[in-house]
Formats: sequence, structure tokens, C-alpha cells
Amino acid sequence: MFTIRAALAAVAFCVCAYAPAIAADPVSIEPVSLDDAFRRVIETHPDLESYRFTELARRAEGDLARQAPPLRMAIDAENLLGTGDVSSFQGAELTLSLASVMERGDKRDARFAVADERLQGVALLREAKQLDLLAEVARRYLDATAATALAALTRADLAQREQLLAAATERRKAGIEQSSAPLAAEAARLRVAAELARNLSAATHARRRLAVLWGGATADFELAPIDFGALPPLPNYEALVRLLADTPELQQFAHEGRLREARLQLARTARVADIDWQVGVRRLQAGSDWGLVGSVSIPFGSANRAEPGIRAAEAELSAIEFEREGQRRALQATLAEAWGQLDLAIGQARRIEIEVLPALQRAAEEAERSYRAGASSHLEWIQLQGEMVEVRRERLDAALTAHRALIELQRLTGRTFAVAAGSDNGVTP
Repeated sequence: MFTIRAALAAVAFCVCAYAPAIAADPVSIEPVSLDDAFRRVIETHPDLESYRFTELARRAEGDLARQAPPLRMAIDAENLLGTGDVSSFQGAELTLSLASVMERGDKRDARFAVADERLQGVALLREAKQLDLLAEVARRYLDATAATALAALTRADLAQREQLLAAATERRKAGIEQSSAPLAAEAARLRVAAELARNLSAATHARRRLAVLWGGATADFELAPIDFGALPPLPNYEALVRLLADTPELQQFAHEGRLREARLQLARTARVADIDWQVGVRRLQAGSDWGLVGSVSIPFGSANRAEPGIRAAEAELSAIEFEREGQRRALQATLAEAWGQLDLAIGQARRIEIEVLPALQRAAEEAERSYRAGASSHLEWIQLQGEMVEVRRERLDAALTAHRALIELQRLTGRTFAVAAGSDNGVTP
């Protein structure tokens, strides 16, 4: 469940916003989709691969915790190489013994419980890291496609500037326009052409930043287009708050609580003293006699010595609920900020789309007709064209803000909220 949910993180905009599939010739290279980028990162990113070795280490810790105290063999020699009767080996006493510790209080089970909880936590850590990585993939993918969209918008602006230059040149040849008008139109065209070149370079750099996440070094690939005219849906805020309980960042606190409980149980087992035992045989060299030897030792005061560790473990366990609540509030604050950005961005984009752009479009068309008829100067047409481009950029920025906010919401909750299907090139849960 965790892997599937993590793989779906930060992809709602690609479900609802993929442009219709573009017919490609047989030799063209298939563009990289967001799903492709996700798969590449999951398969190659070292931060995810390292958790495999972390899991191996935790399993080894569990195997170590299962081990019983070792048997110890000892050889003792007494009464030799001294003075008088023990000046040689005649009065020597040789003892061969085995010794170990008899653990009491279920210490071995408690040790294994701690090691097992540490092992279970690896999956949660990997899921949280994977969600963060996939959200970063979505952000960089969005940045790269946005740079391409901005370049397309600038290219359309350049076409308008060329159209204005042609009209100004034609009017200048007809003697009804000042010579400065074509020069000003050409300067504006060159400025927009330079901006287009910069936007295309920015798109290349953004693709390279994306490729770095899966170990790529070049930007010689295309991305599946996104229709930024499609706005993401606005999820219900209260429903999102309820989903926070299932986010890996809060589930880690549940796991940490179980781990601290296991550590508390391990600390309590120290109240029961272990028994050191030893058994063996002793040879008396003088009479060539053999005898059994044995000993048992039990330390006193084990309960008192265990109390500080128990109190520390109890305090850490009691603190976990407050730590979880603090993290929950921090996550909810981030969620509230992202949801607010999404709400405002959607509202702004819709107002621009429904009210501002149509009004500017009508004004620009009227200014063009008026200019071509000689009833107005080219400045009015230029100004309206500039405003049109600026408003379209504001609309694009609002859409990008909405998508970025939605990515953050999905990172926080590990869920997708898309409801409108785009093309068949979407995501399959």
C-alpha cells in the first residue's frame, strides 16, 4: 500500500492536465511522461537504494538480539612455580570449566522486540523519502514544462510583434506613418526574440535539472505536454486534515511510540538480576585426583540500578504524544498554507480567463482594426498587445502556483485528488 500510494504522490495535475496525445511518426522519440520520470527515479536514486542496506543491517541486529549469552571455557592453574611444596608442578591444581550467564526477565525477547521495531521502521523511512523525492520530481517536471509553455507564449508574442512590424512598415511605405514606428516595432521584436531565446535555454536547463534526479547528464529529451489551461480541482480542506493522520510523517510517530515502548520493556527487564554460573573439573596433581567444581553468582541491587533507565524510558515514551501533536500542527499549518495558495491561484486564473482576457482581446482587435484604418497610432496597439502578453503570463503563473500547491498537498497526504481525466496517457493506480 505504501509503495502504490507513494508512486501516486504529486501526480494529480498530470492526470487532469495532459494534453491530447500528439501523433508521432514512427522514428520519433517518445516524450518522457511524469510516470516515466517517477519510474526512473525509483529505480536509480541512491537515497532509495541505500535503504536496502539499512534493512539488511537491521535484520542483522535482530539476529544478534536473538543470540543467547555465549558459553565461556576457562583453564585455571594454581599452586605451581612457587616455593616449598609448590615450587614445581607436583602440587599444581588444574581446573577446566565452562561458564555463562542465565538471563532472566525475558531479556532476549525484549532485545529482539527493540530490534524488530527498528527493522519495521525502515519501510516508513523509505516511504517518506520516496514521497519527498517524487514530489521533487513533480516540481522539476512542472518547472520544465512551464518553461516550455512560457517559451510558446513568448513565441506567440513574437508573431504578434512581427505582425505589427509588417503593418508599420506597410503604412510607412504608404507615407501615412512616421519612420520611427517601424524602428520601434523592430526594437520590440528583437527584445521579444531575445526573451524567447532565453526561455528556450531555461527550458533546457530545467530538463537537465530533472534528469539529474535519475542520474542523467543531458537534456536531449522532450517532455509530454501539459495543458495549463486545465486547472486542478480544489479538494475539501477538512478532508485533507483528516488525511494527515495517514501520512508517513505521522505514522513514524506511531512506530516511534512502539519502539520506545519496546525500549521501556527492555529497561524493565534489568530489574531481574541475571545469574552467572560456572561448572568444571579440577585435577589435583599431587594425588592425581579429579573433582567437580561449580559456582553461582547473583548481583544484588539490580532493581535499584535499573530504576534510572526505566524512568528515562518512561519519560521518552510519555513525550512521544506531544511530539506527534507538535508535528501534526506543523503539518496542518503547511497544509493550510498550500490549500490557501491553491484556492487563491484557482480564483485568480478563472477571473483572468473569464473576465480579463476576453476584454483585452476585444480591445486589442479593435485597436488593430483602428490602426490599420489609420484612425489611431501604433502605440495603442503595442500597449494592448503588451497587456495581453502580461495577462497571459499572469494566467500561466496562477496555474503554476495552483499545481505547485497541489503537489505540496499530495506530498503531505500521500494522496491524489484529480477528478477529470485527460487522455489515455494518464496514471493507473
